[in-house]
Amino acid sequence: MKYILGRKVGMTQLFDDKSGRSTIVTVIKAGPCWVTDIKTLETDGYAAVQLGFEETSARKLTGGQKGHLRRSGERLLRHLREFRLRESTSLESGAEVKVDIYAEGEYVDVTGISRGKGFAGAVKKYGFAGGPKTHGQSDRHRAPGSRGAGTTPGRTFKGARGPGHMGDQKTTVLNLRVAYVDAERDLLAVKGAVPGAPGSLISVRSAVKKGQAI
Repeated sequence: MKYILGRKVGMTQLFDDKSGRSTIVTVIKAGPCWVTDIKTLETDGYAAVQLGFEETSARKLTGGQKGHLRRSGERLLRHLREFRLRESTSLESGAEVKVDIYAEGEYVDVTGISRGKGFAGAVKKYGFAGGPKTHGQSDRHRAPGSRGAGTTPGRTFKGARGPGHMGDQKTTVLNLRVAYVDAERDLLAVKGAVPGAPGSLISVRSAVKKGQAI
């Protein structure tokens, strides 16, 4: 299992030299990252690796953060993320992780914070059909409809889909094919769209559900 952190650059297209067909891709500036901590079953009860991304100044970190980072080296890193491991890793604390761990044709899972869209109705948020637009319909054609019976249970169950805040939540897109890797510029291009706005923090891991292409 391979992991790396990066930032979403934006979307573009790549052209195949032979067929001339275009592929829509998302470009991610991935890494370099550094291993800041290793969790083991013996000492922590679970196996994981912690990666740090983007060097920053000391004044932007707390004393606890700086003390934690000194154990893995002298680099002061802005973002720390922990990834669970299914097996032991050969990585050591302080090791550098770059985008060249991935190759074209591999499949990855990409996680980010989706774009916030504010308050939205149920039709926009969940794709409800809404009410009929004929036979005297006036103001209910974008309403979610009945929320339940008035007798038993006599209330709305918690978690029922309805209007509310849309987006701005952790989202993972599975099985995106790596279309291009530029190790010199730390760029990774994956087929399709990934969550988040340009410039947002992105985490990339090897595809968990291998073999399910898009």
